[in-house]
Amino acid sequence: MISRKVAVIGAGAAGLVASRELRREGHEVVIFERSDRVGGTWVYDPNVDSDPLGLDTSRTIIHSSLYDSLRVNLPREVMGFRDYPFMAQVKDGRDPRRFPHHSEVLHYLEDFANHFELVELIRFEAEVIYVGLLDEELMNGWVVKSMKKGEVGNSSVAHDVFDAVVVCTGHLTHPNIAEIPGIDAWPGKQLHSHKYRVPEPFSGQVVLIIGNSYSAEDISKEIQLQKKFTLHQNLLQKDLVMITFGFIQWLSTPSFISLREELLDLILSVGRTEYIALMQVKHAHEDGTVVFSDGSLVPVDVIVHCTGYKYYFPFLEINNTVTVDDNRVGPLYKHIFPPMLTPRLSFIGIPFVMIKDVEAFYLELEAAAVPKHCTHRLAQKQFDHSDWLAAEIGCQPLEEWRKQMLKEHGKNYSARRETYRDEWDDEYLILQAQEDFCQYLLAEVRNV
Repeated sequence: MISRKVAVIGAGAAGLVASRELRREGHEVVIFERSDRVGGTWVYDPNVDSDPLGLDTSRTIIHSSLYDSLRVNLPREVMGFRDYPFMAQVKDGRDPRRFPHHSEVLHYLEDFANHFELVELIRFEAEVIYVGLLDEELMNGWVVKSMKKGEVGNSSVAHDVFDAVVVCTGHLTHPNIAEIPGIDAWPGKQLHSHKYRVPEPFSGQVVLIIGNSYSAEDISKEIQLQKKFTLHQNLLQKDLVMITFGFIQWLSTPSFISLREELLDLILSVGRTEYIALMQVKHAHEDGTVVFSDGSLVPVDVIVHCTGYKYYFPFLEINNTVTVDDNRVGPLYKHIFPPMLTPRLSFIGIPFVMIKDVEAFYLELEAAAVPKHCTHRLAQKQFDHSDWLAAEIGCQPLEEWRKQMLKEHGKNYSARRETYRDEWDDEYLILQAQEDFCQYLLAEVRNV
């Protein structure tokens, strides 16, 4: 095999493992990392973007979206790389829980980078500002320009030429904001969950959470402990979920249920921490109130957008060969390779044949009425996708225990929304995982 010079952009989980595999295949790898350490989105930063909604392109950008209290929402057994298990370590500074604090993931990635001697490949505090073809007709190389942190001017820009580029920049930095009619005249405060760190600033305020995923749920629970109450707009669930006085009620009905003024008055008069899930926001008014689709009118102090993120690659200059349209990055073969530039350009970590396969995939999504922004959401197809990739490169498919554990986790999350991180019923799968882990560790010892 011919050795190639490959640029990997980003030293998070995707960039680290991609770099390890490229070097194993004999390629020369250079990793560009804008921060001063490995870990990508798992590096917690108490600082936040200068623009609370992330709309100002000139804002000071903080890469991480972690909030201080965050615990992972997947079992650690399924998060680790196959031959470098994410095993619990009982020692100072480590979190041995099955669903650990976010700092434990950072420790794991640091251990991974050190174990495989990847740190020596990294140019820290080097932000990539341009990636373009060396010759657009021959497509025989890439120019990568990077700038050292804190330096300005053309003299501070480094120019390098590579045979291939692997983009591993993540997609949890540039906020997607909900469109609310009348919001420009609404006098309250808005921010995206990307800027959320701790709940104390929301004490005594009425907070509207917009979103339907883990961050919306976690942040809602945290903020409600600051007294007053939290309104949670559920973007996908069509039933009304009302959580009052610590009890959860699923009010399944084909019609909307109004939040009556007397109920709102009751909650305010009791003065206890409450959480109410409502329907979609219809309009925001200049008097500070927000109207919901069922006609409910509620005074709101703060709106927190837990509405996901946008794929964003400002450094790519490739004449629209790859575009982002309503958060669909494409065309990408198997969510990785742009057909016109394969294999010299690839994207790792996009999902959440060649050109005909891509077009067929898009047609399939359209026939199923799947919106563009859900293109990379694999859901139940993630196992097939992973196994296909493994087969293409001669690797073993995902372990059956890993697939089953993810399925059991989904069931457990639905059954124990409040306690799924601390209660589960799949101990037999944990034992299977640990048996596999022991085999990998023994094999490594024999190879030393």
